[in-house]
Amino acid sequence: MAVCIVKDNRIVLMKGYGIKELGLPDQKVDESTLFMIGSNTKAFTATALAMLQEDKKLSLDDHVTKYLPNFKLENKLAAEQTTLRDLLCHRLGFKTFQGDFAFYNSKLTRAQIIDKLGGLKATYPFRTKWGYTNAAFLTAGEVIPKVADKSWEAYLKEKIFAPLGMSNTLALSADLPKSFNKAVPHTLIDERLSAVPYAQMDGMAAAMSISSSISDMSKWVLAQLNNGKVGVKQVIPEGAILETRKPQDFVASKRHLNGETNYELYGLGWFLQDYSGHRIIMHDGGVTGFVSSVTLVPQDNLGIIILTNTDQNALYEALRWEIMDAYFKQPFRNYSETYLANFKKTLPMNSGLLKN
Repeated sequence: MAVCIVKDNRIVLMKGYGIKELGLPDQKVDESTLFMIGSNTKAFTATALAMLQEDKKLSLDDHVTKYLPNFKLENKLAAEQTTLRDLLCHRLGFKTFQGDFAFYNSKLTRAQIIDKLGGLKATYPFRTKWGYTNAAFLTAGEVIPKVADKSWEAYLKEKIFAPLGMSNTLALSADLPKSFNKAVPHTLIDERLSAVPYAQMDGMAAAMSISSSISDMSKWVLAQLNNGKVGVKQVIPEGAILETRKPQDFVASKRHLNGETNYELYGLGWFLQDYSGHRIIMHDGGVTGFVSSVTLVPQDNLGIIILTNTDQNALYEALRWEIMDAYFKQPFRNYSETYLANFKKTLPMNSGLLKN
């Protein structure tokens, strides 16, 4: 794993822990080791589209069909009314992950996945329920070439990665196996942690294909906490940063281990919560063999990044809350023990699925 904490515009901790692959003890994780970040890709995609809105190239409230005339949903009227904002906040009416695993780690092209999304019958009426939909984010990403004359991956590299100094970050999963300093994905097979092949996520690129290091991700988080600035230079327009953090949808009621119950909302590529009197902007990301988390606490100028190379762990989540509690001066709670107990309860179910 790799962990970074930034506070008050400086790096408090940045460190790699453990090894890149089981059985290779000399292959240590360091600050430049690449991990797939999964759905933490979504904040990059939403930010890119918000930047294009700032540049007057589009409006997030434009209908998708303005840019993708062939965009369809099973509900024809819903397709005609769907906006870019709808795509970026998961309110098309699909149940969470509905259809996603038919598209996941497949050889389908982006156009084919968007076409197949149009054949799914939504579980709920349009805009009535929040339901996490990776293919919607893919669709949003495919609007970028229509207004910027460059692919989603080229736009991110030119407008976000390069200006922030994220020189090791890869937009496409196909490039990760060719990299020198990379973590190997692991999962549980027959209740044993084992290395597995890298997932090919480029068909779903704008939803989940980025790979990055803790060093590069620190630059992203520092810019986020500084309203898009790197030093005195405004790399990402402040308006674009703020746009992604506006609440769009109610997700659920969340009960924290400290006894608080608060609402969880969704912005554009970010989950939004309140915790211990602090507004939390966060997202997790998971693809085969990797789980990550990115957490922003703007009012405290605090950022937490955790990258791991097994998809069967809750450490990334327990550690996030442990770090926040330390900064918020909350009493110590043994998150590790609580999360481990919950994980063990689901282990037979998880390993059974993996064996199949």
